[in-house]
Amino acid sequence: MIVDDHAGFRATARKLLMARGFDVVGEAADGAHALEAAAQLRPDIVLLDVQLPDIDGFEIAARLTSNGSNPDVVLTSSRDAAEFGGLVERSGARGFIPKAQLSGRRLAALLD
Repeated sequence: MIVDDHAGFRATARKLLMARGFDVVGEAADGAHALEAAAQLRPDIVLLDVQLPDIDGFEIAARLTSNGSNPDVVLTSSRDAAEFGGLVERSGARGFIPKAQLSGRRLAALLD
């Protein structure tokens, strides 16, 4: 599942991940819809933007990884991970990939 408030990024991420063999089961443009979709779709992996219009990605990651469904959450942002300090680790996410470096190969490597 891909969660990002920019439709263009969701479309690009979908193409990159599907080219690597990932099945994209859903998308969401904000945190509230991400939580609803994740509960309904039960994705194995959630690619999650840090900056959403309603709830930040760190909070969404914490909720998704503590509710029993336990998808692998990978955070992404146009900003560098160093700008977030320890928030990535404390969120329960598996890791972080900058948007400019997103690829199916990079996501697969992070999840291995």
